[in-house]
Amino acid sequence: MSISKESELQGMKAISEVVALTLKNMREHARPGMTTKELDEYGASILRSYGAKSAPYSTYQFPGWTCISVNHEMAHGIPSNRKVLQEGDLVNIDVSAELNGFWSDNGGSFVLGEDIHNHQPLVQASKEILQKAIFAIKGGVKIADIGGIMEREAKKRGYKVIRNLAGHGVGRSLHEKPENILNYRDRFDRRRFRKNSVIAVETFIATESTLAVELDDGWTLIGNRGGQVAQHEHTLVITDDEPLILTASNEIWN
Repeated sequence: MSISKESELQGMKAISEVVALTLKNMREHARPGMTTKELDEYGASILRSYGAKSAPYSTYQFPGWTCISVNHEMAHGIPSNRKVLQEGDLVNIDVSAELNGFWSDNGGSFVLGEDIHNHQPLVQASKEILQKAIFAIKGGVKIADIGGIMEREAKKRGYKVIRNLAGHGVGRSLHEKPENILNYRDRFDRRRFRKNSVIAVETFIATESTLAVELDDGWTLIGNRGGQVAQHEHTLVITDDEPLILTASNEIWN
């Protein structure tokens, strides 16, 4: 969406604060021995306390309130009573929701407890790459150039990017134009970011894979060549200067 009046900005700020705090609290609540279903239910209780509705459940009938992906899973992991979190797991939580007709999206990967499997360098790379990409976004900048930053920074650190997952516009629905804010530079993409637009920008930084592949459950995504993937995501408003990061309260850069 494009922000055209103060009430729209306030609506986006309200739902963005909800999803940001839900993500932050879920990350802090997670612990070894907990099932991903338990963690999801905790997130759902936070959303309900604000009167917000889960976006993946409302939009796609996703079998959970939030997406929780663990280790080799990169996205759209289904919360389950059979999936028990362990010390050192690479965990990704993605929270998106709707409140009063406005939608917002954010996510982040983290290491649960002690980093016994050395996932933290990947997580840190994803955080840094998202930050560098976001602060290069302003009205008039080519969308492809931001993808180029992500790809170039990933390669500098010895990583790859997932080429068939992307950020997107958001606001009055979960996915809007501009679609396909890619993690690499598409030289045929001549689109430019527009001032006052609301977008969800996300990294998908990988150790081995370059494509996401869907499992037989119809939801969970893993890499085509194995390995791990870290994702971090903010919803923001584009300006003529630094963007207004609406989901800053999730503290994914801490």
